[in-house]
Amino acid sequence: MEVYLAGLRGRKPRVPVDFPRLEDAARRKLPRRAFAYVAGGAGMERTMAANLAAFERRRIVPRMLRDVSTRDLSVELFGRRLSSPFLLAPVGALELVHRDADAAVARAAAAAGVPMILSSQASRPMEECAGLLGQAARWFQLYWSTLDDVAASFVRRAQACGCEAIVVTLDTTLLGWRCRDLDLAHLPFAYAQGLAQYTSDPAFTAALRPAPLPRSGRPTLAAIRWLLRVKRGYPGGLRANLRSELPFASVRQFLETYSRPSLTWGHLAWLRGLTQLPIVLKGILHPDDARLAVEHGVDGIVVSNHGGRQVDGALGSLDALPGVVEAVGGRIPVLLDSGIRTGADAFKALALGATAVLVGRPYVYGLGLAGEEGVREVIDNLVAEFDLTLGLSGCAATAEIGPECLQSVP
Repeated sequence: MEVYLAGLRGRKPRVPVDFPRLEDAARRKLPRRAFAYVAGGAGMERTMAANLAAFERRRIVPRMLRDVSTRDLSVELFGRRLSSPFLLAPVGALELVHRDADAAVARAAAAAGVPMILSSQASRPMEECAGLLGQAARWFQLYWSTLDDVAASFVRRAQACGCEAIVVTLDTTLLGWRCRDLDLAHLPFAYAQGLAQYTSDPAFTAALRPAPLPRSGRPTLAAIRWLLRVKRGYPGGLRANLRSELPFASVRQFLETYSRPSLTWGHLAWLRGLTQLPIVLKGILHPDDARLAVEHGVDGIVVSNHGGRQVDGALGSLDALPGVVEAVGGRIPVLLDSGIRTGADAFKALALGATAVLVGRPYVYGLGLAGEEGVREVIDNLVAEFDLTLGLSGCAATAEIGPECLQSVP
């Protein structure tokens, strides 16, 4: 109704409400490299398609003549009552789509009262975002690098700035085969984008060693532009960094240490020794891995295939959800990531046993189109549609959503 009433004064939404139109608007506005990084998936992007197809195969079956005049959208996670089941997923290198990057997202999350999961690959340090989030909940996503001191420092910093959970991303210990980025030969981290947590971290900077520039033939104009972007992106500004080797050293050290394919279940005990915060594993798809997570004392699971960005042809996240929920047996909360585009999608995920859902690409497109206000509108739209779907389906609260609300179709 707010949208309709605003229309009487000639005001229309800043960002399209419909997701395909939202994505198309972002495609037209964002630089080619930025859109490719956000929109792209692994290989032929069959996993991205599987995510969406899994939602399409489940249809909501509304019930009638139930009092839904008052609705409760809230859910509880780790002792905090959240006003809706939405969390903002961690997305790296947001400076690609908007100069205010994570800061704009943090302000929008605070205004909407929606938790933000701070990314290891953020464009702004976690302390800056925490200051902007105010009383809103925040979690921290940990990319576990080969430098344990850096991982430990990240966890300490996350605790100090009020994060309420550590989300360990498991499905990106190696970078996936992302054709859109490969065709453009573009990796934002090589341009010192998305490295703010690292360049602001004492353990990471203490490990830096002077790194001469790579030399392979005569310098090209593109190489000079790359060098200037790296120098400009490092803290301190271009003038101060022109004579410094630290900017390139930081990029090289990140690229050499960021991924850790040697991680095993045994490493979780080390992380537990660092913090009493809830530990959530993101990237679980197999029921046996869900059981192992519970056995190793993990506090929560995010069913996710990284938005289809890692393994081409992987199982859709919503298809994996029922098996994981059954394996967990209510012992820890299960969240869903990958494929959430609408409030109706969130309803379906909760019907299949998810406690809450993570949203990624939609809010990033909102950021690219209208900054903080674009993110806020995307959040408001998702919550409003979920609220209407809840009521129109005959449910007065999220606790009333169950598998009986859905029917599978071929």
